[in-house]
Amino acid sequence: MPLTNQSLLEIQHLRRLFKDTVAVKDVSFSVAKGICFGLLGPNGAGKTTTIEIIEDIIPPTSGTVLYKGKPRSASFREEVGIQFQHTSLFDFLSVEETLLSFHKLFARPVDIEALIARCELGSLRKRRSTNLSGGQLQRLMLALALINNPELIFLDEPSTGLDPQSRRNLWNIVDNIKEEGKTIILTTHSMEEAQHLCDEIAIMDQGMIIAEGTPNELIRTYCRTSTLTLPVETLASRPIAAEIEWTPHEDRAVIHTDSIDRTIEQLTARNISLTGLSIHNPTLEDVFLHLTGRTLRD
Repeated sequence: MPLTNQSLLEIQHLRRLFKDTVAVKDVSFSVAKGICFGLLGPNGAGKTTTIEIIEDIIPPTSGTVLYKGKPRSASFREEVGIQFQHTSLFDFLSVEETLLSFHKLFARPVDIEALIARCELGSLRKRRSTNLSGGQLQRLMLALALINNPELIFLDEPSTGLDPQSRRNLWNIVDNIKEEGKTIILTTHSMEEAQHLCDEIAIMDQGMIIAEGTPNELIRTYCRTSTLTLPVETLASRPIAAEIEWTPHEDRAVIHTDSIDRTIEQLTARNISLTGLSIHNPTLEDVFLHLTGRTLRD
């Protein structure tokens, strides 16, 4: 697979064995500069192992990782930031002291005050990490991942366990990072998060990439059908166009359609009441169910 001028990362035929277990079978994909790339899949799919290989935490059994068109050098770790899902911090240090400690590890770190402002840590700077809420701790973890002004950022399930408001606040920070042209690789169990943040997605299962594309491309390719439901008595008691097929499910009439507008036109043309109409458009969650037969948390 040739490296394009726009690719920051090129992953070629990764394979990783753990004794008799094949965690990663044959994984290849590229990540363009300045995008958020989601690597998603059910637990046990091999995505964590793949990410750890790319991060240079563990070696592959075989395969190649190219960064800026070349094998990773010693400078790779200066140019990447990693937000781990679980990181041990010194309990006796405050938020500000923790940032200053990490700040000294890098040759060209960002300005601490700017980082505190970006990650909304100003009111927490004197608080110990043990006294932070889940959302506050995740913002600190993100700040640590950004402290060396990385070109490439790895986010490992950044919003796991957060309440909706904290999740949205974190997404806003990530959106701002994307606007600066930085490249992000995201793993997440939240399909809403992936659909909101990711420009491109690769879906893994059983150690392989089974689908790849933008969120909309994946939905159009694998789950084009929308679902309309009405109270079952609305359709059961009236004649309906032969081209509209529906099935009863409990007290609802279920209609599957590739064109919501056309189906609604057909219903209204025959004076079918739309009172109680519910519409479900396909989502990334539907794509996962279609491709893997299970949800991410199975």
